[in-house]
Amino acid sequence: MRFFLQIFTLSLCFSGYFRNFAPIKGKINKKKMNVLELSEQEIGRRESLQQLREMGINPYPAAEFPVTAWSTDIINEFEDLPIIGKDEEGNDVRETATPENSRMVSIAGRIMSKSVMGKAAFAKLQDSKGRIQIYVQRDSICPGENKDLYNIVYKKLLDLGDFIGVKGYVFRTKTGEISVHVMEMTVLSKSLKPLPVVKTDADGKVYDAFDDPELRYRQRYVDLIVNAGVKETFLKRATIIRTLRNILDNAGYTEVDTPILQNIAGGASARPFITHFNALNQDMYMRIATELYLKRLIVGGFEGVYEMGKNFRNEGMDKTHNPEFTCMELYVSYKDLLWGMTFTENMLEQICTAVNGKPEVEIDGNIISFKAPFRRLPILDAIKEKTGFDCDGKSEDEIRQFCLSKGMDVDETMGKGKLIDELFGEFCEGSFIQPTFITDYPVEMSPLTKMHRSKPGLTERFELMVNGKELANAYSELNDPIDQEERFVEQMKLADKGDDEAMIIDQDFLRALQYGMPPTFGIGIGIDRLVMLLTGKFAIGEVMLFPQMKPEKKIPQSTSAEWAEIGVAEEWVPVLRKAGFNLISNIKDEKAQGLQQKIGDIVKKYKLDMQKPSVDDIQKWIDAANK
Repeated sequence: MRFFLQIFTLSLCFSGYFRNFAPIKGKINKKKMNVLELSEQEIGRRESLQQLREMGINPYPAAEFPVTAWSTDIINEFEDLPIIGKDEEGNDVRETATPENSRMVSIAGRIMSKSVMGKAAFAKLQDSKGRIQIYVQRDSICPGENKDLYNIVYKKLLDLGDFIGVKGYVFRTKTGEISVHVMEMTVLSKSLKPLPVVKTDADGKVYDAFDDPELRYRQRYVDLIVNAGVKETFLKRATIIRTLRNILDNAGYTEVDTPILQNIAGGASARPFITHFNALNQDMYMRIATELYLKRLIVGGFEGVYEMGKNFRNEGMDKTHNPEFTCMELYVSYKDLLWGMTFTENMLEQICTAVNGKPEVEIDGNIISFKAPFRRLPILDAIKEKTGFDCDGKSEDEIRQFCLSKGMDVDETMGKGKLIDELFGEFCEGSFIQPTFITDYPVEMSPLTKMHRSKPGLTERFELMVNGKELANAYSELNDPIDQEERFVEQMKLADKGDDEAMIIDQDFLRALQYGMPPTFGIGIGIDRLVMLLTGKFAIGEVMLFPQMKPEKKIPQSTSAEWAEIGVAEEWVPVLRKAGFNLISNIKDEKAQGLQQKIGDIVKKYKLDMQKPSVDDIQKWIDAANK
């Protein structure tokens, strides 16, 4: 008996443990918390919490609850009992389900709906895989004289959102729903905040949906609980990452970790986040790319290395950009751009098939095929195709003038590469729906890329465009240390002109190159954007569990010290706020008697052990507020 008490298993009522407990009305200890900060439902749940404890039930037990089955598995694996005859209407009659002839299971989850009908009740239990109906019968969980487990605990003290564990047998109801007939029940966790109740009618129409994107992203835990399909997106994300990692591991490449805090923000053209390292008393940068450290490892003798991790860029936020994002970068010795395009398209075809069961995905009515091979198109040809302007051989000023003639927002700080990038983004990028390799970028756009083997002024680089967005960026990596240093110098000239995204010279990386780096292919793939594509999502916040958010808006409130200056005692400040007076200025136009009535209503409603202030005292508050 003592062992079962320690694990707080509610099935103890089988032995009449609760016989000596009469129903107790829970009361909140107002000294420990301010009830005025709570809703009526939250107050009720805390009263239930206290009553559970007074009944000897720990609402947050430490002991393991043994789970032997999950909702969807139970439903999928269910087998009907044998047919034993026919009824008067000729329908099959099966054996009656009992613990002896049915599958016994032990499941745990969150109560998502609850329907009580006298001595029996139904509820929906949600576990990590889905939902299943449970049938709770008073005499099944309380076979003895004491019925408190059902009459008090289940009917009155358990709320939607609470976690329980149940043991019982699987059966099919008369309406055909596979359910669990509960024989034992254990409280596992009491929920103190009510969940949004999302309702769906027979036609599939949703009411009271929890669908505000900002609220969903900020309270992702609630989003995952109440919105079907959200969890599936993140399970697919996990599949994408797992499949990508398996492909790279099976190819013989080594996963590594490189520094996130860096002395120089290198490897990409982007504005970095800056922080301060107290121990060294120096500013550091959050990495914008992993490229330069991974190349150092190629110099050191690794044949192929990759890293899957977070990068940070102190730039704008929109539906497709988040300042903190996940990227995979891969570098392979002795390979080039042509090999890389073949490897990339085959890799993406495998990933899409692993996630969706086929190499196609539907996005906004378009069927996007990741079936290899992908189209290949030089960037200058793409710009000429869309604008009629040939950038080949044009000077920086000529390109800038063309941009201005098209009404583009460009200025003197932008070099030739930046201008071409702006042209492509403005007129071309959004038009490539099917996977397309955009190749042969001008050298001004690609400071870390090897010169093209046959086209002067161009580099061996591609960007993979899918559904109008860049998915991957790849090079035949520059391994000439003298050429690399000259390009870094050109980048610094852009920085001097005011380009805050220009690269900084990394002297240690140049030193590594001087020891010799073999011909190398390198690629970076945005994981968040890849997940968006393969799950058909249009906003990056839909595929990041906790995207960056603006600070929550708070209701402006006068402080307790400010209220004290007009004579309001600190204990009355929460009462005034609950009555809707957050600022001192809010009471300026109030009548003393009317304000006293509003304060009295709050005191009465929340049963506060307080004597409401006199009309004269309140008039003094109002007079002081008007000074």
